[in-house]
Amino acid sequence: MKKEAVKFSELFGKTLTKIIGLETESETVTFICSDGSEYVMYHEQDCCESVSIEDVCGDISCLIGYPLTLADESTSDENPEGITKEYQESFTWTFYKLATIKGYVTIRWYGESNGYYGEGVSFYKWVTP
Repeated sequence: MKKEAVKFSELFGKTLTKIIGLETESETVTFICSDGSEYVMYHEQDCCESVSIEDVCGDISCLIGYPLTLADESTSDENPEGITKEYQESFTWTFYKLATIKGYVTIRWYGESNGYYGEGVSFYKWVTP
């Protein structure tokens, strides 16, 4: 299988059957859908950077077995009030919001670097060649 870069919003309307790796400090999350499709979100690590899940807010079980009514991505380069990190030469917060009729989950990724490397999160669909 190979991966194809897609927008996170492609998950909208999909029904998730399983989520693997959705926890604090995880660097990879896999979403498995009822139609057989699989998606992965991660950051390709390089020198002098770190990108991982900082926090998961909400009950993940609410996302399983119901069509997603929200699949949204946003980023920020401003720190929320009260949050400071030791090395903050450059940083990016990436927020992924998912919802079904049962509930809502926000996945908050934090990426930091010396300013010369990317801090974003990639989202791919696994496809059969």
